[in-house]
Amino acid sequence: MMRLFRWILKISWFALLPATVYASGGKLDSGDTAWMIVATALVMFMTPAGLALFYGGMSRSKNILNTIAMSFVAYCIVSIVWVIYGYSLSFGPDIRGLIGNFNYVFMSGILPNNLSGSVPVFIFATFQMTFAAITVALASGSVVERLKFSSWVLFSLFWVTFIYFPIAHWVWGGGFLSKLGILDFAGGTVVHINAGVAGLVFALMLGKRRGFKKIAMPPSSIVLTTLGAALLWFGWFGFNAGSALASNGSAALAFINTNTAAAIAALSWMGIEWIRNNHPTVLGVSSGAVAGLVAITPAAGYVNLVGAMVIGIVSGALGFYSASYLKFKLNYDDSLDAFGVHGVNGIWGALATGIFADPRMCGFSGLIYGNLHQFLVQLLGVMVVLLYTATLTFIIIKVISFITKGLRVDDEDELKGLDIAIHTEKGFEL
Repeated sequence: MMRLFRWILKISWFALLPATVYASGGKLDSGDTAWMIVATALVMFMTPAGLALFYGGMSRSKNILNTIAMSFVAYCIVSIVWVIYGYSLSFGPDIRGLIGNFNYVFMSGILPNNLSGSVPVFIFATFQMTFAAITVALASGSVVERLKFSSWVLFSLFWVTFIYFPIAHWVWGGGFLSKLGILDFAGGTVVHINAGVAGLVFALMLGKRRGFKKIAMPPSSIVLTTLGAALLWFGWFGFNAGSALASNGSAALAFINTNTAAAIAALSWMGIEWIRNNHPTVLGVSSGAVAGLVAITPAAGYVNLVGAMVIGIVSGALGFYSASYLKFKLNYDDSLDAFGVHGVNGIWGALATGIFADPRMCGFSGLIYGNLHQFLVQLLGVMVVLLYTATLTFIIIKVISFITKGLRVDDEDELKGLDIAIHTEKGFEL
């Protein structure tokens, strides 16, 4: 205990040291600042509200509160870790292209008048924090209904520290992928591939739910899932258009591309489902919209409207076949299709950015404009994130399993439902 106390004192002392990295020069733009405050609030709303309801409604009624809690608690954990050291590791001065330094521990040396571009550093940092939080929460969709809550708490802490922060730095914080010229407007690699691959590895290591492919596992409330999808769609305007980091034409382009891709992906999923299964489902339409939002995320500020529509159409098809066939064919239990929707479409969106980037929209050229190099950079970025995330996630889960003496709840608690077994509460009075 004394050793821990001394460590806390050292960190606190370090945080109070003066830092002079941020200058107070530049000019604050009130319009940009107002937009970024709104965008930050929109993205915050996506995790403890939009995603929680989207995932909660798809889980069984005996697990809905536990599923919601995983998103809610992940947001809280990442919010604290981010201001202590996460922002510094992600956006601090670069160390060999791999990670930021500790200059901004506890946001040290940053004052209200310090700017990042034309907005205060504090609002830029908070905006980026909301991305880190939802990335962790997205991975929960692969492992709900059988995971110990203590394992999830530790996973949220360790995973964001050792995987999200370095990758965010590589792509957005001046790291080696950024220097190579990777394009990721709002998080295809950093958020969706990252979360989807982590969810898949976690699901494989955790094992299937009791009764997977043998008993029906109906969603508790498609109404809540549809509401969650609508809230995610709403928040995604902040997610993508906010990533322009200003109230400008790039934000406007990202805004219209985001809406277009989501709408056409929802219709794509619905159409395929209607043809294959002879009926459209509300769950399918909602999931299709989210698939389109995922795929357009890395490309939102780089492609034209036709590119956005192609990305959306393909993402609806990929989402449908991944969720409906892939996991059953390969026999793994990705509970709520986090990999099928986010991982698969994150990969598609990242590669599609390298195909459809339009120099008239953004100054960058994709493959169809004769720039093979950009596509190869995107491919490299996808492969690096896949390998790093899969490897480190495996190690982290092994460590957590040792600490918590196993990852799963026991069979009795799984059968009873995690709402009662873990939280002693019920989502529904049946």
